Amino acid sequence: MTAPPRPLWKLAAFCVLAVAGIAGLGALGKWQVERLAWKRSLIERVESRIHAPPIDAPGPQRWPALQASDVEYLRVRLRGHYRHDRETFVQAVTVLGGGYWLLTPLHTVDGYDVLINRGFIPPAQRDAATRAAGQIDGETEVIGLLRMSEPGGGFLRTNDSNADRWYSRDVGAIAAARGLSNAAPYFVDAEDTGIAAAPRGNLTVIAFTNNHLQYAITWFVLALMLAGATVLVLRHEWRQRTR
Repeated sequence: MTAPPRPLWKLAAFCVLAVAGIAGLGALGKWQVERLAWKRSLIERVESRIHAPPIDAPGPQRWPALQASDVEYLRVRLRGHYRHDRETFVQAVTVLGGGYWLLTPLHTVDGYDVLINRGFIPPAQRDAATRAAGQIDGETEVIGLLRMSEPGGGFLRTNDSNADRWYSRDVGAIAAARGLSNAAPYFVDAEDTGIAAAPRGNLTVIAFTNNHLQYAITWFVLALMLAGATVLVLRHEWRQRTR
């Protein structure tokens, strides 16, 4: 026996839900297409910045208006002298293994401080005496990539300034812990100095996950599948009613 046609109210409710589902899936696909365009623009912008000639790092007059999208990964230069007595170790895992990022304040010739991520050091080089050749004295120039602060801590690990345990490069918290009253709201990943005993620079990870095209295709395919299933149901109902 052939099942009787569904009541019209049930068929109407099904159509409403199907149209809403198709529209929702299509909107998700469209959003992923927009995200894809944004991500490609971001990648192109960063690539152009990291290979550009260095420019002067933003001074205090520009700090209130700094936006990550405008300055992140800019290649900048600064002049000043390192304050080695106020260096900070931030736990890190790199291609060289586990250890620390060495953050040292640079007191610039313009009178403010910038935290410089001088690079990676293994646990055996935490003592400054083991890397004496890299403890640069006197005025020096630093070139590197401008990075915005990383507040809070790492994954499931919170920075603890009282215990001097750091899992992220939280500029504000580190500056406060080291007594830096006029510190920039960003830090700089310094380029490698080439000094064997110094921290290893040029380890900035510049990688942006870009799966938006895959996601967009998935949502659009699901929308088409739902649309196809809806057509089949409606065609079946139409045939039932015309018999």
